[in-house]
Amino acid sequence: MSNKKIITAERVSLDVSDNYVYRRSLLAYRRAAEMIGGDVLEIGTGTGYGAEVLAPKADRFITVDKDAPTQLSLPENIEFHMMEVPPLGFESNSFDYVVSFQVIEHIEDDMSFVREVSRVLRPGGKFIVTTPNAPMSLTRNPWHVREYNADELFNLLSCNFAEVEMMGVAGNEKVMTYYRKNRKSVRRIMRFDVLDLQHRLPRRMLQFPYDVMNRLNRKMLLKGNRSLTESIAEDDYSVVPYREDCFDLFFVASK
Repeated sequence: MSNKKIITAERVSLDVSDNYVYRRSLLAYRRAAEMIGGDVLEIGTGTGYGAEVLAPKADRFITVDKDAPTQLSLPENIEFHMMEVPPLGFESNSFDYVVSFQVIEHIEDDMSFVREVSRVLRPGGKFIVTTPNAPMSLTRNPWHVREYNADELFNLLSCNFAEVEMMGVAGNEKVMTYYRKNRKSVRRIMRFDVLDLQHRLPRRMLQFPYDVMNRLNRKMLLKGNRSLTESIAEDDYSVVPYREDCFDLFFVASK
């Protein structure tokens, strides 16, 4: 997972300009919370809001990240481990569920990552994973090693899991209205990239300018569309059988 000591556009914040992304992420966590139980591992603590949703549904809950949570203090019943992944520093067959949201796109060796998840799961255990749906991306994200379409993620998971259920996080018309405004705004910005540097330069060179422009874009969208931005709620999103206009892939792989 990438090292982000500051709150970048990759860390979903509680700022109202992030509401569009935050509500989508929160809905995914709440859907996952309905599915889990027993011993649960979360890979990718982030700021910690997802762990707070998941932990009450588990008998034992462990969450790991390269960095400690920056915005929220985790409750005492949540066990936090600071580690880089892969590998996963846990014994084989230790967990009933592994949840990892918006992480796998940051992992260089994604096959080793999936293999490790399978190893720490008990027989019959489930891996619940989300990642951006590549067809819906508006521009290159230099924090991501790669982005997946549905077939790519299915093939990756199928190498280590017996069954893979393909779902996604979709938005209603209110959300799509915001998405279209966002797409238009991003295209206005990217028209200045006449040399297509977003695809030509090494991704690490682009991370800081991407953060600056992404944050600026979200602030501009908020200024021009405050009521729309603020009104987006969790129930404006839903987890549905996969379709191409899903914002995120939401897959459940069974060992």
